[in-house]
Amino acid sequence: MGYAEGHKILTYLSWILSVMSALLALVPFWYIWRIVHDILEAAPDFSQAGNVTRYGWSAVLFAVISVVVYIAALLCSHLSAFRVAANIRKELMRHITALPLGVTEKYGSGKLRRIVNSSSAATETYLAHRLPDKAGAVATPIGLLFLLLAFDWRLGLLSLVPSRLAF
Repeated sequence: MGYAEGHKILTYLSWILSVMSALLALVPFWYIWRIVHDILEAAPDFSQAGNVTRYGWSAVLFAVISVVVYIAALLCSHLSAFRVAANIRKELMRHITALPLGVTEKYGSGKLRRIVNSSSAATETYLAHRLPDKAGAVATPIGLLFLLLAFDWRLGLLSLVPSRLAF
């Protein structure tokens, strides 16, 4: 985070937005459950299920909002990651220019440049993509557990059995 300077807040913001996106992506499942519930309650007179259209559009709306929030998360993470990669390159080049000339001749300037570029690019990939995705990957099972508990508390508790047996 030292290389991010003033942009490290964007990294943290990308994590928060990624978690929000992951949780928002689960909301359509709630509305789909509401649709199925209303249809089953109204059967055999399906005209009584009047909220189905509203629930369907709400599911679509939350899916779109989830995508927009995820794009915002990636935008924040990329801005921060590009700054980090640029600062790493600058710092490494300052260090390389301070080394004795024999070190540069031993490895060759082209090889050193490739090492610097590939290392900073790997850092950028990790910060821009992997960290926000990991934040969302942690939030999704937690949100899914709460969603299962909301559907049916018995189903939610039953879903904890495999994880209890695994650990």
